[in-house]
Amino acid sequence: MGYSRTGYSKQQEQGSTSSIANHIGTTPEPEKTSCLSFLRAGLQAVCCGGNKSKKKKETKMGNIRVEAVVVLQMKNVLDFNDFHASFLDGFKELLGHRVSLQLVSAVQADPENETRPRVGALSFLEDWPKLRAAVAVGDTTFKVEFYLEEEFGTPGAFIIRNLHKSEFYLKTVTLQNVPGKGKVHFACYSWVYPANKYKYDRVFFANQSYLPSETPAPLKTLRETELMHLRGDGRGKLQEWDRVYDYAFYNDLGDPDKGEDKARPVLGGSVEYPYPRRGRTGRPPTKSDPKTESRLSVLSSLDIYVPRDERFGHLKMSDLLAYNLKFVVQFLVPELKALFDKTPDEFDTFQDVLNLYEGGIKLPDSPALKKVKDMIPLEMIKELVRSDGEQLLKFPVPQVIQHDKSAWRTDEEFAREMLAGVNPVVIRRLEEFPPTSKIDPAKYGPQKSTITAEHIQKFLQGLTVHEAMNKHRLFILDHYEAIMPYVNRINTTGNKIYASRTLLFLKNDGTLTPLAIELCQTMKVKAMVQSGRSILQQMMGFKPLYGNLQKHMLLLNTHATMEPFVIATNRQLSVMHPIYKLLQPHFRDTMNINALARQILINAGGFLEQTVFPARYAMEMSAVVYKSWNFTEQGLPADLLKRGIAVQDSSRPHGLRLLIEDYPYAVDGLEIWFAIRDWVHDYCSIYYKSEHAIQSDTELQAWWHEVRYVGHGDKKHEPWWPKMQNLHDLVESLTTIIWVASALHAAVNFGQYPYDGFLLNRPTLSRRFMPEPETKEYAELEKDLESVFLKTITAQMQTLLGISVIEVLSRHSSDEVYLGQNIDKEWSGEDEAMAAFGRFGDRLVHIENQIMQMNRESDKWKNRNGPVRVPYTLLYPNTSDLSGVGGLTGKGIPNSVSI
Repeated sequence: MGYSRTGYSKQQEQGSTSSIANHIGTTPEPEKTSCLSFLRAGLQAVCCGGNKSKKKKETKMGNIRVEAVVVLQMKNVLDFNDFHASFLDGFKELLGHRVSLQLVSAVQADPENETRPRVGALSFLEDWPKLRAAVAVGDTTFKVEFYLEEEFGTPGAFIIRNLHKSEFYLKTVTLQNVPGKGKVHFACYSWVYPANKYKYDRVFFANQSYLPSETPAPLKTLRETELMHLRGDGRGKLQEWDRVYDYAFYNDLGDPDKGEDKARPVLGGSVEYPYPRRGRTGRPPTKSDPKTESRLSVLSSLDIYVPRDERFGHLKMSDLLAYNLKFVVQFLVPELKALFDKTPDEFDTFQDVLNLYEGGIKLPDSPALKKVKDMIPLEMIKELVRSDGEQLLKFPVPQVIQHDKSAWRTDEEFAREMLAGVNPVVIRRLEEFPPTSKIDPAKYGPQKSTITAEHIQKFLQGLTVHEAMNKHRLFILDHYEAIMPYVNRINTTGNKIYASRTLLFLKNDGTLTPLAIELCQTMKVKAMVQSGRSILQQMMGFKPLYGNLQKHMLLLNTHATMEPFVIATNRQLSVMHPIYKLLQPHFRDTMNINALARQILINAGGFLEQTVFPARYAMEMSAVVYKSWNFTEQGLPADLLKRGIAVQDSSRPHGLRLLIEDYPYAVDGLEIWFAIRDWVHDYCSIYYKSEHAIQSDTELQAWWHEVRYVGHGDKKHEPWWPKMQNLHDLVESLTTIIWVASALHAAVNFGQYPYDGFLLNRPTLSRRFMPEPETKEYAELEKDLESVFLKTITAQMQTLLGISVIEVLSRHSSDEVYLGQNIDKEWSGEDEAMAAFGRFGDRLVHIENQIMQMNRESDKWKNRNGPVRVPYTLLYPNTSDLSGVGGLTGKGIPNSVSI
């Protein structure tokens, strides 16, 4: 049979279906057919002798028999019980072959058309209904026989067509005893929809890697055409079975049709609000604003378009995440609002807050609660709301208060969390005293800090300010420039904030202590508190004013900046490309979690706006921060050098010397960074033997061009972009991408619940300004700090909402794939690549042991545990963990930004 009969090129929807129908002697069904019509057709087929015993055998075009094992998962196992589709799939299997496969030669062209590869005879998956019934969950395995002609050669791809009514998830196809080759493995991991959903045939390639110029000639056209399908044509609303990766602005955060207060600016495509691109959905614009894309309802949140292979793939923790967010939106928010509309909106004592974890909060006896628990009987909801009749809302105890319920209040712990907490990437060395901002003084007032040497001199352990700076002992947490342009606007929302500077001193014992906190509003300094009695005791009620830009910076610096790389990789790098194989594990679920975030978390009125101080300006502020984003500074060594935390030193193992020697994030991070870099270097060196190989790689150059000029198009004219002309550029760029997607995201995400889950430790907003001295409010602060603190920070309703979300977002999934692991043990066809990956995994396990040893040496490394006795494990790779147990572990580096 010639390749021309397979219909591999673009055609009408019924074209490929008809071609397969011709082979098996059946007529393709219309897309919409009633269950009754199928029953009638089936009875007619049985009466006419078309029963199971008379099903056709596969065509045998050659005398070489090749066995294959096909592993797939069925929709009703992974998604939900679709009785209609399952019944039709099983019944129609009685009438004929419904899933066909054809091997494609990697070495032989079609003798009738040398521009196309040679294609083997059709083979079919047999006994679909029997095997489906025998396997309740997980994988279904089929054995398939192919018959090849002697001159066919080694298979390099296969074509698959699905004539069932529902899709299935194709995991792997493994050919055995291939002449001259032995085993040929296909790592598919893709949803295959019914053939009439596509205008082309689905093609999968063997796991052998090829640069474009090295692609076997028979496969070149297939390779190029597959990429064309993934790019789409940029038109129309995309459907769930579409496999299109395309770009759009962040123009779907607002909902102006619901009122002006729900309108939000478009992020991306402008000088005022530059931003990375997101995945295109093609939804129509809103009625009120043609520049804003219409939104889905909350109930339809899980239906937001991302290419199906980018969706959460399992009903384990990933889908659990989605359902729990829906649960919070649909049930928890209105129930808590109803509860707290009838009770005071404040916690009265710290013990009231502790009761969230120790005893729980009594929820109303609501029929809605029972209904939701009956409808969604998932593990985490059962944890969140007890089902024993007590109706208590109870949260796990955050690590920060597991050993000591008051240590979080100390200055030492406040400072330590800048080095080993959930946001250890902001502190920098103080290089100018007093610190001075560069924003416009005409708009925002004097930019030089009012902190003087006299304020801090006596706390510098005998050093002058000048000496302390020269010895690299002074550091700053500076949120002044990021917040000051928004101070007046945010203060109109009900939240009360300041732009802030916090100075810190590195003591002789290697720990930090806060010296002074300066709070500023436009055109004036509102309050400056110097160390006397504990700064935190004085300032505890105003911690959110200077501490927490973390959440929307996390969304920008990891989630948003990574998505253009995901899109460009799928559009420009073939699955056969070695760089695609390297990067793909680090993009798992990123587009899906970002789409869900736009729908529920960062949208107008979403969780972020309800629970953090910038409120409706949160995402707008992240766009302003993106103006200073520099890809080459996202790698850890460059970041540490930029922040003045490290200096170059050739005598040190990694050529860097940390100025804060006991800086857990940096110490562990550097080990991880250089392990990634060495792995990437070893891997890339297998395929690129010269600079010319990089420069002439058409897919690689198109990928990098698209990342710069489209995905990060608002930064396309920046001079710092690597030119991608040599191995150094390639290795550094790929290492940076993998670092951001894995280790950086882990460091700033999975510590959220351990630290932020206890609201008193890291409040997300403030409802009051700092009291002025000699006022009634100041006297109240001095008399009853606890009460003032609780009246100042996040209210009860927002607290419970915030903790609920943080708990979900801080959990590792039970199907987590950690750094140094791969979902497919045969992901590469090159032994050299697999050996290098094995060395990478061994090195990460060694780093795990180093981290645990340092955590045990608490006298030497004081910042690794601190007063709260929480060991630093946020950069513990967890490569050695194959248990499949997730949860609130506070450790582990997943391969990708997947939550």
